[in-house]
Amino acid sequence: MVPITSAAIASRRPASRLSRRTNLISGAVIVGLMIAAALLSLVWTPLPPEKMQIVHKLQPPLAFGLLGTDQFGRDVLSMLMAGCWNSLSIAITAVAIGGTLGSVAGISAAAIRGPLEALLMRICDVIFALPPILLAMVLGAFLGPGRSTAIAAIAVFMIPVFARVTLATSLQAWSRDYVTAARAIGNTRLTISLRHVLPNIISQIIVHGAIQLGLAILTEAGLSFLGLGLAPPAPTWGRMLADAQTYLALAPWLAILPGLAIALAVLGFNMLGDGLRDLLDPREASR
Repeated sequence: MVPITSAAIASRRPASRLSRRTNLISGAVIVGLMIAAALLSLVWTPLPPEKMQIVHKLQPPLAFGLLGTDQFGRDVLSMLMAGCWNSLSIAITAVAIGGTLGSVAGISAAAIRGPLEALLMRICDVIFALPPILLAMVLGAFLGPGRSTAIAAIAVFMIPVFARVTLATSLQAWSRDYVTAARAIGNTRLTISLRHVLPNIISQIIVHGAIQLGLAILTEAGLSFLGLGLAPPAPTWGRMLADAQTYLALAPWLAILPGLAIALAVLGFNMLGDGLRDLLDPREASR
C-alpha cells in the first residue's frame, strides 16, 4: 500500500477547489441564463406566446421559427421563454414564503425548546405525509387551478423542510460559547436569536433555498402537467409536456424541449446550491 503523504494531499487541493468552482460557476451560468430569458420574455418574444397559426402547426425546428411550432401553430421558443418566467416566478415566490415561515418557526423552536419544539416536529411529520400534488388537489378544490394554488401548495410543503433544517442548525448555534456568553450577560432569547444565531445560520438557509428552488420548479411542472397550475392559455413547461403526449411520434420536439428546460433548471439550481455550500460553509472547504 502506498502511503498518503502531505504532498499528495496538497496536490489534490487545487483539483477539489476547481471542482467546487466548476459547480458554482456552471450553476450560476445556467440560472443566470434562465433568469435572463425569463426577464426578456416580459418585454420581447419572437412571437406572442399565445398566438395561434393553424396553417403553420407542427412545423419542425428551423422550418418555421427557431424551435418550430406546436399543434396550434404557436411558436415553441416563445412559449418556452414565457414558461420560464411562469416557472421561476412561482418557484421563487413559493420558496421565499415557505423559507421565511419555516425559518422563523425553526429559530423560535430552538430558542424556546420544550413543547414548542415537539409540536413543530409533529406538524412537520403531518405535512411530510401529504405529497404536494395531493395538497394542490385539495387546494384546487377550494381555490381553483391557478398561480395562487401552485404557490400555496409548494410553500406549505417548503415550510417543514426549512423548519427542520433551521431548527437543527439553530440548536448547534445555541450550544456555542458565544451564545453562552451572550446569555451570561443577560441578553434575551429574542436578542440572541437575531444577533447571534441567525447571522451564523443564514448561509445554510441560502444554500438550502437554492437547492429547494430546483425541487420547486419540478413540483410546479408536475402541477401544471396535471392541470393544477396556471390556467390556459398561459404557457408553462409542465402543460407543454402534457400537450405533447399525443404528438410524441409526429412531433417529438414538443416533449423534448420543455423536458430539457426542466432538467436544466433543476440541474442548474442543484449545482448552484452545491457550489454555494462549499463556498459559504468553512467546514466543507476544510474537508
